[in-house]
Amino acid sequence: QVQLVESGGGLVQAGGSLRLSCAASGQFFSINPMGWYRQAPGQQRELVATVTSGGSGDSTNYADSVKGRFTISRDNVKNMVYLQMNSLKPEDTAVYYCHGNVQRDGRQRWYSYWGQGTQVTVSS
Repeated sequence: QVQLVESGGGLVQAGGSLRLSCAASGQFFSINPMGWYRQAPGQQRELVATVTSGGSGDSTNYADSVKGRFTISRDNVKNMVYLQMNSLKPEDTAVYYCHGNVQRDGRQRWYSYWGQGTQVTVSS
């Protein structure tokens, strides 16, 4: 069984920074892409950022609302994905979820896995 476990959430003032981490464990062949989503109260879950490992390196994708402030990265040796969040705003307040597209074995089948979520609260 594959597990994704987030850490690093908390309370921060507007303009501050937080770094989220997500550790993947269990048996799998690969996880690609890995990403972060968030869900604010009363709103739908939305994409924050994804990172895809490829032959020429990692490629990233960001929501317009976080471009220039957030940076996603991954460590494929440690099976970790990170989200560095700078210049945080109150509207960034949400539960942040780690996501992985998991290939359990060498076959061409991928399964969607989610972490349990970590709360990020930005005070004004």
